[in-house]
Amino acid sequence: MGINSFRSLLYKTAKMLGDVQAVSSGSGRKITNRVKRRAIGKITGRGIGKLFKR
Repeated sequence: MGINSFRSLLYKTAKMLGDVQAVSSGSGRKITNRVKRRAIGKITGRGIGKLFKR
């Protein structure tokens, strides 16, 4: 396992733990905000990817 794949694994794990923490808090507002931010991030990432793909 190289450094890049290990770093990727750590980031994915941290993202998953953040989701678990939001759900375990029991606050519907935190969960909603997290879902919104992740959706916006995916849309933004795809848009930037398409912009630089040309």
